[in-house]
Amino acid sequence: MLGMFGATLLLAFREIRRHLLRSFLTTLGIIIGVAAVITMVTLGNGVTASIQSQISSLGSNVLIVFPVRGDRGAPRPFKQDDIDAVRSQIAGVEDVSGSVSSSATAFHNGQSWQTSVQGVENAFLRARSVEVEEGRPFSNEEESAGKSVCLIGPKVRQAIFVAGASPLGAKVRLDNVSCTVVGLLKERGEGGGPDQDSDNVVMMPLKTVQRRFTGNDDLQYFVIKYDGAYASTTIQASLVALLRERRLLQGTAANDFNVVDTAQVNQALGAATGALTAMVAVIAGISLLVGGIGIMNIMLVSVTERTREIGIRLAIGALAREVQLQFLTEAVVLCCFGGVVGIALAFLLSWGMAGVIDVPFLFNPLVNALSFLFSALMGITFGFYPARRASKLDPIDALRHE
Repeated sequence: MLGMFGATLLLAFREIRRHLLRSFLTTLGIIIGVAAVITMVTLGNGVTASIQSQISSLGSNVLIVFPVRGDRGAPRPFKQDDIDAVRSQIAGVEDVSGSVSSSATAFHNGQSWQTSVQGVENAFLRARSVEVEEGRPFSNEEESAGKSVCLIGPKVRQAIFVAGASPLGAKVRLDNVSCTVVGLLKERGEGGGPDQDSDNVVMMPLKTVQRRFTGNDDLQYFVIKYDGAYASTTIQASLVALLRERRLLQGTAANDFNVVDTAQVNQALGAATGALTAMVAVIAGISLLVGGIGIMNIMLVSVTERTREIGIRLAIGALAREVQLQFLTEAVVLCCFGGVVGIALAFLLSWGMAGVIDVPFLFNPLVNALSFLFSALMGITFGFYPARRASKLDPIDALRHE
């Protein structure tokens, strides 16, 4: 049995080698189909991972609350009293902190860089999972007194400090405000929060930014980190009720604030990108069917061209199932060749396009294996009818064929 299959495989390779250009053009549909499906899935996985990474930069088990325009006109900012009320009246809250930000130009040693100055407390750093890579966070005295100290992001450090030199203890001027660098923030990437690029930021104590930059005690938004043992929906319901009471919203009056749950956003975006990737992959998979039809057409042509050869084989004792196996093997080999080339092409396309759109390159071995097996299945499916037709030829009629 193995000997017969080996001989059949050699015959298939011989026939394909005799018509290399035709064989390549025949498999072009399979190549494009496999490459398109794998590329779309790979890029979709990369986009999903990139979105999840950005959402995770906001912190896990985190609610972000910010004011919006309500029935009473312009958005009303939050106050520190709102933060204190949330901390003391809602069960499950681990950390809560407000934040304000302002754009500024950072100056140091003759270098300047446009950045964002963000006023925060250490509770904000804990809630948003912001890590200090070098140095230290703010001390309690610096927070309460509003000292001019700061934590700088990686992009700010790269822009205004000499490479290799430690900025710790150095003076940085933000517009007309001077501060001492006490810590360097770990790289986090661009997040989806109100402060946007989390690496291009200078963080200072909240009271410092309120006094020296914004000139008031307003909070632009605040974050809540809650205990994972508590249901997010329960905490959100308590939070909405508390804020409506504090902001004097009666009856059916619309909320003048929004609550964003990072976990829900992550799930929703993951589901959306997954569905979109699947839809695009299905559309790309249509070219696989077109390629399969092309395989069937060329195999029918091959049967017609080799009718006399088939008749000779049948006349000298070849079994019909052996003829069928030969043509079926040729179809499978063609599709497998197209699958291998398609996988190689997909690797190059995915790698290149992932760099262009700036998403992680996540080449999934399972997707590639399934694509290869599917291409082999296409060879069996679309090669069966031509192979069956060849095996059913009458030897006498086939020998008369010119």
